[in-house]
Amino acid sequence: MVGRTRNPASAPGDWFIDTACIDCGAAPNEAPGLIVRHGGACIFARQPATPAEEESALRAMQVCPTASVQTQSKRRSPRLFPRQWAPDIFQLGFNARSSYGANSWFAVRADGNLMVDAPRWSSHVIDHIAASGGLARILLTHRDDVADAERYAEHFGARVFIHESDAAAAPFATDLIRGGEPAPIAAGVTVIPTPGHTIGSVVFLLDETFLFTGDSLDWNHISDDLRASPNTCWFSWTAQTDSLERLAEHRFEWVLAGHGGSAQRPPEEMRARLLALVGWMRRQ
Repeated sequence: MVGRTRNPASAPGDWFIDTACIDCGAAPNEAPGLIVRHGGACIFARQPATPAEEESALRAMQVCPTASVQTQSKRRSPRLFPRQWAPDIFQLGFNARSSYGANSWFAVRADGNLMVDAPRWSSHVIDHIAASGGLARILLTHRDDVADAERYAEHFGARVFIHESDAAAAPFATDLIRGGEPAPIAAGVTVIPTPGHTIGSVVFLLDETFLFTGDSLDWNHISDDLRASPNTCWFSWTAQTDSLERLAEHRFEWVLAGHGGSAQRPPEEMRARLLALVGWMRRQ
């Protein structure tokens, strides 16, 4: 692309990341250890060596919001997104630059399908949602990850939920989440306010199993543990710590993040890891 060059820090070989990278972290989360953050950008630490690593690199190519994951051979591949993580749970891919490369999610539900946060506008996402029965609700975890939610809402006639404290980022929202207590959104769906990353941050819990965490909590593939970062806390680290401590009262086994990694562990392990993280946060 015009004005782009290969980042010279990328490992020699076919795969590389160009200089338009915004270091959003989406690509390293798809290919941990293969793609790493380095000097304010992402690079290939080494070339893919196995079919599984090739697939990880292809997924990174398809989520990168600036199309910075490239090959010298200009290779093409079948679309790997939306990607199924569990029955009826999909990572949508097509991450948006306007949300700094945040992940978005899709859940097939008997009483109406859900999108959690939004990707960029894409015919691939539209086709997947349409083939799955449409879209009833868009659940926004906070102000940063709105992306093209309005276009998807208009296209599918979906309701849009966001906390009142972050509502300025989504003036098109139809439903404002108010206050600080957990509340039902739909059958088996609970919103849990988690102020900290932003004042209006929330998480969404499906069936006491799937926790969509936005930017409040994620899985670090390098340390193989839950993570929260004071460097990306825009409102209050103390409030985020308190929010995550309260979150430990809820049962879940999946953490499905906006920024950062996602993973599954038994509920008792997730709770123990979350409480250990809270202890670390209080010492910072």
